[in-house]
Amino acid sequence: MDPAAGDVPIARATPPFGAGDAAYEGWARVEVAHWRAQVLKPPNALDRAARGVQGRINRIIPEQVHAAVTTVIERMTRTILTGADLTTAPPLIGVSLAERDRRAREAIDAYRKTAAVEGGVAGAGGFWLALADFPALLVIKVKLLFDLSALYGHEADRFDERLYILALFQLAFSGAEHRAAVFHGLEGWDGRQHPADFEHFDWRTFQREYRDYIDLAKLAQMIPIVGAPIGAFVNWRLLERLGDTAMNGYRMRWLAS
Repeated sequence: MDPAAGDVPIARATPPFGAGDAAYEGWARVEVAHWRAQVLKPPNALDRAARGVQGRINRIIPEQVHAAVTTVIERMTRTILTGADLTTAPPLIGVSLAERDRRAREAIDAYRKTAAVEGGVAGAGGFWLALADFPALLVIKVKLLFDLSALYGHEADRFDERLYILALFQLAFSGAEHRAAVFHGLEGWDGRQHPADFEHFDWRTFQREYRDYIDLAKLAQMIPIVGAPIGAFVNWRLLERLGDTAMNGYRMRWLAS
């Protein structure tokens, strides 16, 4: 039951589904502690170097472009968050954490396959289809988070749950420094008050962290010939990372309740 090495080890660990509820929750608590340590690990030299390069690129890009990208991502994300729960099942009630984890792993696997197919098709289609992959992949990611929210017993039509979904998204796709700040905002979530609207949400940071995280991988998807396998692999790994993050975020809430 030891977690595998790497940045996203939890989904590759083998949960003891046959154990009793108390034993399973004890195992999950260890997994969450390991995940927390990974999330809060300070940036290493490679992280800092990549961040520096991305920062220089961002300074070259005109402010009008940054503003335009922020607006597009904000509107797109608001639209998805408003409609993504229309086909989401109601919250799962009266089920153990082990059963929730089992169903979550099945859902993540299905979404990974969908994202891989979509990324492969987009990568094979050249520049314009690769660009179209950006909003399509965003929809797939948010829909996965809505489904996982329901599987762990939460009502995704509540605004505070949508904020939690956005926080999980940021946690999965942010640099080390911002990731730590987001994680601390998730701790003790159910014991705090939350905003009633998006008025004070930092969309600029949201879009910058997300874009910086996936930029290089998605650019490689536009390379002729190899774009298709790269697109499939990148999308698979991005959904894997998001699923790992969400599972542990919801495990953390369950164990704190």
